[in-house]
Amino acid sequence: MTDTASTISGVAPLMSVATLIALLTLTALEIVLGIDNVVFIAILSNAVSASKRSLARRLGLVLAMLTRVLLLLGISWVMGLTATLFEVPFLRDGLGEDGGVLGISGRDLLLLLGGVFLIGKATWEIRHQVVGHRSRHTAARVGASFGLVVSQIVLIDMVFSLDSVITAVGMVDRIEVMIAAVVLSSLVMIAMADAISGFIERHPSIKILALAFLVLIGVLLVADGMHQHVSRGYVYFAMAFALVVDL
Repeated sequence: MTDTASTISGVAPLMSVATLIALLTLTALEIVLGIDNVVFIAILSNAVSASKRSLARRLGLVLAMLTRVLLLLGISWVMGLTATLFEVPFLRDGLGEDGGVLGISGRDLLLLLGGVFLIGKATWEIRHQVVGHRSRHTAARVGASFGLVVSQIVLIDMVFSLDSVITAVGMVDRIEVMIAAVVLSSLVMIAMADAISGFIERHPSIKILALAFLVLIGVLLVADGMHQHVSRGYVYFAMAFALVVDL
């Protein structure tokens, strides 16, 4: 009887109203933070054959979920990424002359590399859309290596996962709530992935907008890596406005 009571008392705090609100709020935030990842995966998966696209999208999002969960389980390692590795003497930390020397941490390096990769990849895709519409080269590209596409998805997943995990750690102090929010948000995004990908593929102009959105996200990642934070809300608003005008 005592064991049962202690078990119930241990479960009760987990099911409290405050915990439920925190779970729902964090899940919603994780979905918002994951939208750019879904767009990237949707565009990248179109490089593989049609029969494998859905598998590539779902596999990419499952790997993103596993990456987030593993990072959450390694909280101390993630937090250690914020420690300064080296300084860049000729750059200032912050705007103006008041900031000190810019210190680069492991997190900053990941954001910088991920941002540069995203800018380069999205720019190449835009050029491909504008210049080589449906040439022989394009037909060959549609049969791109499944493994190569998945490896690129995993690479950018790590960058997007980092901000997601740090947000979770900053909002909630219970690891089980963080993991539950990550799993729930990932399931929602997996359900949305095919619809988003199909919509982008059916509307070439929307695909260009989505790629431009990814370029902007890449710029924001680079800016974050240089300690110049710009709210993603501005980018989301600009892209929503452009989408409404295009439609």
